[in-house]
Amino acid sequence: MPNAELFIGIAKEALFLVLILTAPPVLGAMIVGLVISILQATTQIQEQTLTFVPKLVTVIVMLAFLGSQMMEQLVTFTSKLITRFPFLVQ
Repeated sequence: MPNAELFIGIAKEALFLVLILTAPPVLGAMIVGLVISILQATTQIQEQTLTFVPKLVTVIVMLAFLGSQMMEQLVTFTSKLITRFPFLVQ
């Protein structure tokens, strides 16, 4: 069953790519959220929008700076997938 092994390899590569592509925005939002939480705990300001807006701005900035590299990785994966497609349907 070489097709099953090839499919499992593609699925594994796709999941790893999703992990790599989502890591920078998620980590950035997590760090900003931690800093804001510490700031809120020390000043006792409990405004909910104070945590949401900086996280959103952080994710947008991360995507703006890293978006081209992310898209390059996605295009590379897609081209590999398209070239492997004939072997998957045999």
